[in-house]
Amino acid sequence: MKDYGMRWVKLDSVEEGKRALAHIGADPRGVALMAGKAVGRAVKLEGVPLRIAHILKQEMLAADGDAAVHRDVITNGIEATDVMLVGTVRQLEKVGNKLLAQPFGLKDMGKALKELLGKLEPADPRILNCRGKELKLGERTLIMGILNVTPDSFSDGGKFFDIKDALKQAEKLIADGVDILDIGAESTRPGHREVSAAEEWSRLKPVLQELVGNVAVPISVDTYKAEVATKSVEAGAHMINDIWGLHRDPDMPRTVGEYQVPVIVMHNQNGTEYQNLMGEILAFLRHSINLAEENGLSGDQIIIDPGIGFGKTTEQNLEVMARLEEFKALGHPVLLGTSRKSMIGNTLKLPVDERLEGTVASSVLGVVAGVDIVRVHDVKENVRAVKMADAIMRAQRGVNFGGA
Repeated sequence: MKDYGMRWVKLDSVEEGKRALAHIGADPRGVALMAGKAVGRAVKLEGVPLRIAHILKQEMLAADGDAAVHRDVITNGIEATDVMLVGTVRQLEKVGNKLLAQPFGLKDMGKALKELLGKLEPADPRILNCRGKELKLGERTLIMGILNVTPDSFSDGGKFFDIKDALKQAEKLIADGVDILDIGAESTRPGHREVSAAEEWSRLKPVLQELVGNVAVPISVDTYKAEVATKSVEAGAHMINDIWGLHRDPDMPRTVGEYQVPVIVMHNQNGTEYQNLMGEILAFLRHSINLAEENGLSGDQIIIDPGIGFGKTTEQNLEVMARLEEFKALGHPVLLGTSRKSMIGNTLKLPVDERLEGTVASSVLGVVAGVDIVRVHDVKENVRAVKMADAIMRAQRGVNFGGA
């Protein structure tokens, strides 16, 4: 039996579809029409009123796709339902275009659907200006190195509390290849003791004064306090890393907006109770994005962090790790921070000082999922692993060696 070399071809984006079809020799006009048919997408909407759910079902079926709804929709036995749109990019684009002409607020839904499909395509390389320091996004995965100037950090508490030790460690991280230096002066480990803004700044100030102007890489300050952020930026810091995603200190959104400083907004919550894990995390981060945008930040200036190890059990952290690609839907750069965290320790049954391999494995999975930055303690090892993973994942399938 002749199978003509039948095989499965992995196509994750419309761009990859175009390359694969062009290699076959398809007419360019046909490539433009067919590429979107080669890539499947599932798009979830939550709490959709029945009249809208019925319209979505009809439009998806008319486009030869489908829409899954609650089984009681057919009897109008419920007032709202979650909806899963299932189809190719081409089918979903067609539905998005038709929704633009529909009533009941569906014009906004059509616009959002088309924008979402665009966000799932590979982003072009671009420059993020960090108050005078530049970061290249989209070419490779960047490495953020952790420098804790605290006496009680979960991983390296006290090691770099002394100014001389902190500066020496900063030099090492830079020599090992960091792209960003992230300095924290308050431990955020479970059960940590909160410190005042004055105490936090007293730890940060001498380190910042020595490093700003003397290092080539951008300096990020890990703080959720607007007072500390203000003093840090005025002292020359280039980025703010807020573990509460602008939710904790009501003055923080105004602060980052006023200084036009790029901000990392991380998901966090007290406790680990969720009705819908990914839905609630994404809703939190959308609120963070809105707060930043309302104060003048936009695009790559807003970096999102899923918050591995914060407000989540080990099982929940693993679930988020398995679904990292879904954060692309927010349309902003993604930072992943797993370094030496309890997710790794609990999974491998290892203490903090033996979690290097687990950290490297999760960093590589971050590269596979398309994150833009990984935040780590062990820079040299992660730089090497991420560079190797980038060489594989950013090679653009189908560009060389006979296409798909």
